[in-house]
Amino acid sequence: MSASNLLGRTFLVTGANSGIGRAISDVLASHSATVILAGRSIERTQPVVDAIRKAHPEATVDFLQLDLANWASIRRATRECLRRYPTVDVLVNNAGVAITKGLSSDGYHLTYATNHLGPFLFTQLLLPALRAAPQGRIVNISSVAHRTVKHLDWTLLTLAPSRLKGTFQDYAATKLMNILHAKELARHLAGTPATTYAVHPGHVASNIWRAVPGPLQWLIKFFLISNEDAARTPLYCATAPELTIVSGRYYDKQREAAPSALADDPDLASELWQRSLQATGAPNEP
Repeated sequence: MSASNLLGRTFLVTGANSGIGRAISDVLASHSATVILAGRSIERTQPVVDAIRKAHPEATVDFLQLDLANWASIRRATRECLRRYPTVDVLVNNAGVAITKGLSSDGYHLTYATNHLGPFLFTQLLLPALRAAPQGRIVNISSVAHRTVKHLDWTLLTLAPSRLKGTFQDYAATKLMNILHAKELARHLAGTPATTYAVHPGHVASNIWRAVPGPLQWLIKFFLISNEDAARTPLYCATAPELTIVSGRYYDKQREAAPSALADDPDLASELWQRSLQATGAPNEP
């Protein structure tokens, strides 16, 4: 990635106040990009914005308040983003949670709302800005954990789901959904310059494990890679010139990889799309 090729380009990164999102944002800013850090809390995100601005004064670094588990917040954030940035070159859907419990403000399972339904709605609403770019890109942060999923329980994408506790399998299911979303969105964007990618960043010591009990969280992170290393493949998909005409693919270690058979099922991707439209009220067409 050369310093000049990001000048004048705008990147929006969700979950950017810590972990992979912060690492991605810092690298983009170091290459003179305009970077929008989206997060729920201005108290937690503004210090990160200030730190990146100080480290990279040549970059434009901004904050967008966004709660991906709240449909009204997503709609407000999108309106504000489109007002300030009518063109967005790259959206990195990075924010996520694991092992959570409870419902979103709209009544959906918190893991599925935060990891899939919210990003789905946000992406659909932001498409005008992405399609206004010369070559807009959508990068979904997925995980190799998607391979452990044998089927999707559609009741967990409905109001008042059958259970509230989020397990590792729920996290894995949402990571499968991230791939299916990228593939189906690529089909909807066919014939346009906009492209999509799904990424396994590596087994990373990010803040996504914050809901895991302390001692187990420490043990998990002991075996994981750094956020900086995990940012490499998302950055590759966000910026690599050779991916301009490639869309709907899955990447690992900065190379295209084969996802699970379920992730390659077009009927499953289509059904997920329709159920996500129903749950979020998102517009159907880009």
